[in-house]
Amino acid sequence: MAQAHGDRLSAVDASFLAQERANSHMHIGAVLIFEGPPPSYEDFLNHIRSRLHLVPRYRHKLAFPPLETGRPIWVDDPTFNLEYHVRHTALPNPGSEEQLRALAARIHSQRLDRAKPLWELWLVQGLEGNRFALISKTHHALVDGVSGVDLMTVMFDLEPVPQIAPHEGEPWAAKPEPAPLALAARGVKGLLKLPFDVAAGAVGAATHPGSTLDHVKEALEGIGEVAWAGLNPAPETPLNVPIGPHRRLSFVRNDLSDFKLVKNTLGGTVNDVVLTVVAGGLRTWLRSHGVRTEGLELRALVPVSVRAKDEHGQLGNRIVVMRGPLPVYVEDPVARLRVVRHAMEDLKSSKQAVGADAIVGLEALAPPTILAQASRLQFSTRLFNLLVTNVPGPQLPLYVLGRELEDLFPVAFLPENQSLAVAVMSYNGRMDFGLLGDYDTLTDIEDFGQALREALAELVEAAGGKPPRRRRSAASAA
Repeated sequence: MAQAHGDRLSAVDASFLAQERANSHMHIGAVLIFEGPPPSYEDFLNHIRSRLHLVPRYRHKLAFPPLETGRPIWVDDPTFNLEYHVRHTALPNPGSEEQLRALAARIHSQRLDRAKPLWELWLVQGLEGNRFALISKTHHALVDGVSGVDLMTVMFDLEPVPQIAPHEGEPWAAKPEPAPLALAARGVKGLLKLPFDVAAGAVGAATHPGSTLDHVKEALEGIGEVAWAGLNPAPETPLNVPIGPHRRLSFVRNDLSDFKLVKNTLGGTVNDVVLTVVAGGLRTWLRSHGVRTEGLELRALVPVSVRAKDEHGQLGNRIVVMRGPLPVYVEDPVARLRVVRHAMEDLKSSKQAVGADAIVGLEALAPPTILAQASRLQFSTRLFNLLVTNVPGPQLPLYVLGRELEDLFPVAFLPENQSLAVAVMSYNGRMDFGLLGDYDTLTDIEDFGQALREALAELVEAAGGKPPRRRRSAASAA
């Protein structure tokens, strides 16, 4: 599917716009640390420019039909300036990772300008240990976590010697932006098409009544499960308080082999182990804040991709959300993993994901005002305590202009009344955690990171492995 000028946002993408508030920014990103001296800003700009034609959406901005006659549309930005989106800065001496985290936190504390394409990429020099960093920030409406990995790789090479790419599509000329009247007409036309779309679905149902009834039954059962989940709100915790616009960021380095050892020895999946580690870390953190954990089970919002294999690499979000368990009441780490594993198996066998996807399908038929309200219901922060997202990354080294990527720390987002988000990504044998916290609430976010390390160590030792060494950066190890 081409990323074309004039594409309308999907219902899910539009819901991410509807969720954004002054203190709740709906962008995601990463902090990427590279070995070697930084490239020059001009060379890096040319590198991005030479591959920008592979992701046309990065030159698109939002156009909003008047009177909310339809969902927003992606259109070419006639004033697109690559230098605005690709920025250059430097850390002061000594260039520590603490300073890098503070810079990344400040960048992620600021909303993206909706009048421009919804992304930024910062080239950061001056990092200690002969290293440099990239800080990325992209609105969730532009790209979701799973397809985002595909899009980010356009700037990577698989070999240390970079391939010389022609500047295809340069010079670039923007297509004319639709006039407000044309945007309104398109929106009205879309609304008028809805009865015919429904009729087409009815024709399909008449042609294949058996399979259609099965799908309808499954979707209705799923919607019922989603509704039942909505009647059981997440417990109140010190994490679920009003938040401000400012952020803290922490990094936790791990080895993927430790998670696989636990999985292979004690059962479950790597994602089950991740949730168990997060639950163990939260148990320690909550108890340090005087919270009794007996009988307490937190709920994690776990994004699940429903993108089909033949849709891999396409733009637009194809994700639904499920509520994963975080049994902080379980003291024994092996028993905690068992509870998580069984609960996740039950969720996967349930119709919750199907129901959530069906609700998204219903939202696609709704005018924007109704869509905004429906998205708030589905994404209600009353239903979960924090976001936990785990994205599998490439298990081979990646390079930018001959410099090897050392660490990739993902950065999630904080919805309203959510002061902590845990993002995890595997890369080249590593398992890096990016912890995003509200600046005023998570003043001890580093302590939570240490609690995660201890929770993983308990599981590894229970699986018969050696206690994980605290993996440090190449600069620290030197």
